[in-house]
Amino acid sequence: MLGECRAALLQAGKADTAKLLAVAILDLRMKLHRIDDFELKAVCEELMLPDPADERSRDGRSQRRRPLLRLVK
Repeated sequence: MLGECRAALLQAGKADTAKLLAVAILDLRMKLHRIDDFELKAVCEELMLPDPADERSRDGRSQRRRPLLRLVK
């Protein structure tokens, strides 16, 4: 249900509010599944590791991926 609310907010052009709701959804899911901050940080760090297949750009320089998630405490 919260996901539907988030989608409705995005459709209404309320991207900032939708992002806040996404954070609240993540917090709720972490509590429901008993995931602590340390585990979330480990997942974020794993996602930030470069994919060997995507490591080099066309001109040979290495690319740095933008973090998908960032833990702020």
